[in-house]
Amino acid sequence: MKIDFIDVDSAISHAKQLLETERDISPALKSALEVILLLVTVLLNRVTLNSKNSSKPPASDPNRKKGNRKKSDKPSGGQKSHVGTTLQKIDDSDEIEIITIDRRTLPKGRYTADGFETRQVFDIDISRVVTEYQAQRLINGKGQCFIAPFPDEVTKAAQYGNGIKAHVVYLSQYQLLPYNRIQEYFADQLGMPISEGSIYNFNELAYEKLAGFETISKEHLVESACIHADETGININGKRHWLHGASNAASHGERKRGLVVPRRRRAVVLSES
Repeated sequence: MKIDFIDVDSAISHAKQLLETERDISPALKSALEVILLLVTVLLNRVTLNSKNSSKPPASDPNRKKGNRKKSDKPSGGQKSHVGTTLQKIDDSDEIEIITIDRRTLPKGRYTADGFETRQVFDIDISRVVTEYQAQRLINGKGQCFIAPFPDEVTKAAQYGNGIKAHVVYLSQYQLLPYNRIQEYFADQLGMPISEGSIYNFNELAYEKLAGFETISKEHLVESACIHADETGININGKRHWLHGASNAASHGERKRGLVVPRRRRAVVLSES
């Protein structure tokens, strides 16, 4: 071990070698010095113990550097003037369950219906929806067969819909999930297999579809009086690439974390260093 660039292990080993070769020292003193060296070694091992050279997690590291942040006197939770989000009831529920009173539990008497008290539970339903297109076939007296045309986007016997494609691109490009994690999600939540090649193709299709928007964005950026530029280093297969982004403030804003921030037009270019 080293402390302040001093090789403690070498120093202790050298001291032990000197004790072994020293003949004029009394056995009692030699034993005492050996015990002292042992105690020094044990104490130093404890002092230098941290999450890097032991199984201790970083949070329980006794020698970790603590920040200079002082404890705030503010109460926990949302602060004053903080704009919170509270779930609100809606007028058009997707499902309605009527709960009736078991009249056997009521005192005897005549009762008149007085409406309902309502409570709403918001939930999600993750499910697979398969639409089958059945094109009518007609055969005339000459044996000719006529088939109703399928929609232009329906080109295969079984294929993925636009909703799945958009969801895959969202998980891959916005949430930045790896391909195998996206495959696990679709298999576990929807019981639907999806290959890496399909995920790649969906991303490529979205890239092609956004080509027109990219051109329009660049035209607006060039005309802007002020442009914000940024770059981020990305490691792809061991090679350093740079993600260059340019954006400008638009005329309207969106609410984010309680503040009104400008929406921005963005252009992103990936280049290899």
